[in-house]
Amino acid sequence: MSLLQLLLISLIQGVTEWLPISSSGHVLLAADFLGLEGRDEYLINAMAHLGTLLAVLIYFWRDMLRAASGLPELVRSPFQDKPLSPSGDLARHILLSLPIALAVILLYETMLPDDAKTALRSVWTVGATTILFGLALWWADIKGPQIRTVETMSLKDSILIGASQAIAALLPGTSRSGITMTLARALGYERTEAARFSMLIGAPLLAAAGLYALLQLAGATEAGVATLQDGLIVAVLSFGSGFASIFVLMALLARISFLPFVIYRLILGALLLIGAPWLGLI
Repeated sequence: MSLLQLLLISLIQGVTEWLPISSSGHVLLAADFLGLEGRDEYLINAMAHLGTLLAVLIYFWRDMLRAASGLPELVRSPFQDKPLSPSGDLARHILLSLPIALAVILLYETMLPDDAKTALRSVWTVGATTILFGLALWWADIKGPQIRTVETMSLKDSILIGASQAIAALLPGTSRSGITMTLARALGYERTEAARFSMLIGAPLLAAAGLYALLQLAGATEAGVATLQDGLIVAVLSFGSGFASIFVLMALLARISFLPFVIYRLILGALLLIGAPWLGLI
């Protein structure tokens, strides 16, 4: 692969992973445009996920450390008659967000026919979901007072927000971060808190996605032109662009609404639906 191709894929993955604009949709379109497939796609996906995962772990290191330190307490909690500490509570919310999404993703990967997967990955799906869930984000962002924080989150909310990730796993263009932020806003959480929880619960899924890509890579039999060195370049560039993306997003949401992301989604979705035949994407 050329350095320009590696740079493009890395920047797209890093910048879009944590923004509410769908990294899977952008990376899917870029991979199709660049002709990535088979072993090369598995390698690039695995290393890109590794880079963006490292970015969120470092940016939210305090929260991650709190959640990790609360795990032993959470394991002991059924045998103790006392409330969880904030660290144990955070660990519980993150864990409760995972089962439904992981189960749906597993069923999707193992049970859904390849023809159905191909249909779901079409440019029409990406364009339509980009618009539809962009409008949902706009509605949730302006619907009413949203002042809640992660520290006041209910167990039902963490389950619902986590479960919404399953939709993004099935429909490229939805945006995992976008749909979780949308639901968090609809449930009354502050913008920065919605983004913060979205990224915290996204880290385990990103780790799982990276591991799955590595397993696919290990089992791939077809030849590829991408090398491990290419993968390391992707990981480093995805980390840098991903960290910058998180920093900018959190700074923006402390000052403005989600409207710029909504407008971007509407424009992109319209361009894809109208211009796909002329752009050679179908």
